This record gives sequence, C-alpha cells and structure tokens, in this order.
Amino acid sequence: MATTTAPAREARTGPPSILLKTVMAVTGLVGIAYLLIHMYGNLMILVGPEAFDEYAHHIRTFGEPMLPEKGLLWIIRVALLASLVLHVWAAATMWHRANAARSQRYVMTRRGYGNFYAKAMRWGGLAILTFIIFHLLHFTTQTVTIGEAHASPAARVLDTFSHWWGVLIYLAAMIFLGLHLLHGFWGAAMTMGLNSSLKRAEQIRFASILVTTIIVVGFMIPPFAILFGLLD
Repeated sequence: MATTTAPAREARTGPPSILLKTVMAVTGLVGIAYLLIHMYGNLMILVGPEAFDEYAHHIRTFGEPMLPEKGLLWIIRVALLASLVLHVWAAATMWHRANAARSQRYVMTRRGYGNFYAKAMRWGGLAILTFIIFHLLHFTTQTVTIGEAHASPAARVLDTFSHWWGVLIYLAAMIFLGLHLLHGFWGAAMTMGLNSSLKRAEQIRFASILVTTIIVVGFMIPPFAILFGLLD
C-alpha cells in the first residue's frame, strides 16, 4: 500500500487570524469615515478659496479655549496614525502567513477576480501608503511641492491641480484607493458577520460600490475642476 507523507504543519505563533481581520476591518472603517470627512473639506474649494481657508482655519482652532490651537487636529492625527499602523501591521502579518502557507503546503496558480483583488489589496495598499507619505510631505509640511510653496492652504490646492501631472498623481492614487475600498469594504463586512444571506451580501456589495464611488469621484472633482479652469 502506497503511503505519502506531508510536511508537518508548523505551529502558528502570534495573534489569531480572526483578531487580525477584525483589526483590519475596524481600522479600515475608521479610514473610510475619515476619507468622507476629508472629501467634504476638499469640496469646500468649489465654494471659493476664502471658504476653503476658513474651513482649514476652523480645523486648527476647533475646541478653543478648551483645547489649545491645533489640539483637536493633533488628536485626529494621532488616532489616524495609530489606526494606520494597526491596519498595516495586521495586513502585513496576514500577507506573511498566506505566503508561508502556500510555500510550505502547496503551490497553486490562482486566476480570476479573486487573484486580481488579492494583488490589488496588497500592492495597492503599498501604493496608498506611499501616497499618504507623499501627501503629508506635499500639503502638510510642503517638503515636496508641485508648483510653489504657499502659506494659504487654498493656494496650495489651486497651484497643485493647475499642473496636469499633479492631477495625474492624485488620479492614480484614487484608482488604487478605489480598488482597495471595493474589496476592503466587502472583507470588513464578512469579518463582522454582516453577509448572513444572499440578499444581505448583495446589499453589502451595492454599499461598497456606492461608498467607493462617492469617495473617488468626490476627491477627483476639485482637481479636474481646477485643471480645466471651471472655478472662478
């Protein structure tokens, strides 16, 4: 009688996968909430430079005198940074485990949408992380500039998106973000057990498409409006 031996399964160390998925889901939803708020702020540029600068000013001074200037802004920054670090840590840990499992137990070629979205989540996530760093260096510290450095937040936005390549950079980032959100929203819903029926799964898919479309289109309206001279 023929027998086969399989390599012993190594004992898994570290946090359980369900915990990692939960961390990714919760921090991802925090990110979506922030993106919607940030998108609203960006759309203020359509009202005019003065309205956008006033919005930016209120963010810095919100909560005074109970909070110091930029107090709320720093609370938001720290919370977002912690959320981002946890999200990246959980994703990297899951990625490492998936690669280790495939190399130890089997080699299988995956095709179709599942493989496409898996790659989009991983490499797209790295692209988004790179863009976040660039975005902070660009708009927050002005270490990197597209055009000239400006004291006015509105002037930075207007100058940046008056250059076609500045718009192209942000468009590429939004494409990666859209792919990430489409699959991430669905994955978060699955982790939280919301896809309890076929109807509910269809609702979640619709919600993921709707939220992703709102965010991507909302973020790209100001750049294209500025590029094509549609703002007064």
